[in-house]
Amino acid sequence: MAELTATQPSGHASKRARYRRIVFLTWFLTLDLIMFGAFVRLTDSGLGCPDWPGCYGSVTPIGALDSIREAVKVMPDGPVTLPKAWIEMIHRYVGALLGFLIIMIVALGWRNRAVLGYSPKLAIATLVAVCIQGAFGAWTVTHQLMPAVVTAHLFGGMTLLGMMTWLAARERTYATPAAVTLTYRPWAICGLLLLAVQIVLGGWVSTNYAALACMDFPTCHGSWIPEMDMRNGFSVVRGLGEMSNGEMISQTALTAIHWVHRNFAFVVFAVLGTLAWRLLSDRGTRGPARLVLVLLGAQLFTGLTTIFFHWPLLIAVLHNGGAAGLVLATVTILYRLSVRSAAVQPVQSR
Repeated sequence: MAELTATQPSGHASKRARYRRIVFLTWFLTLDLIMFGAFVRLTDSGLGCPDWPGCYGSVTPIGALDSIREAVKVMPDGPVTLPKAWIEMIHRYVGALLGFLIIMIVALGWRNRAVLGYSPKLAIATLVAVCIQGAFGAWTVTHQLMPAVVTAHLFGGMTLLGMMTWLAARERTYATPAAVTLTYRPWAICGLLLLAVQIVLGGWVSTNYAALACMDFPTCHGSWIPEMDMRNGFSVVRGLGEMSNGEMISQTALTAIHWVHRNFAFVVFAVLGTLAWRLLSDRGTRGPARLVLVLLGAQLFTGLTTIFFHWPLLIAVLHNGGAAGLVLATVTILYRLSVRSAAVQPVQSR
């Protein structure tokens, strides 16, 4: 009996360590998949395999070589090539692995909920989110890279990253934030919501290929408020490269997309930058606050170099990764403020 009592804590520690390792691996893979998704989009590989989930009905592009070669003969510079097919399929393989790992997290979280000390509800919600994300991945192909669907797929990936970050944050130790720091929780919520809007705007820029619609900075076409077509620029239900009436999208519509994303960034910078600066003095939030400040600077750098160097692939992928990093850091801040603030709430008498 004494031996059983002595080994039980060790068994609990082993279960928690196993769960923690899988959570951190899945969290890291989610971040990688988001960046690789940007690589897929920016290399025009989204239709490298124009069916789903396979490639011309095959598990790998190797089995689809004949179909890919025929497609290349018809359109040598088209969306289907062997390299693009591999890029697209690798993205799908990693996405499938991510789904499998999240299933493991749900299973372990449910089985060991007493050991972990919290409900598996978030893990289950994350599994639902990754299933929805998979559906949007399929619709991205079947709807021929429709901007609204691709943007929703990007936002879904960022949402999934936020959920995985919250799961990972529960498994890390950190200094307890001071009571005065907890008053910044509404700021963190506001900053995260503004960041979400900016990510959607950035996705809209990318999926409409509007990154080079304004080639100067800080003005756009030499004007602070250039000629813009907001209605067609932000018309949601339309095909790639089209306006709502089916005509080719105009330069003024692309300018509107770019200009709104660029200028809304100043709002996000102001709110997140101020929040991070004020949280530097607290050991409990200093780490993620520093990361926010570093990433804001990096986003400014990569955003400007994207314009001045005509959208180089590496810089564009890093810009997307910087947005993911801001999600990671902001969610971590919100977690630390939220969990501590819940802990200090007075217990009401019954």
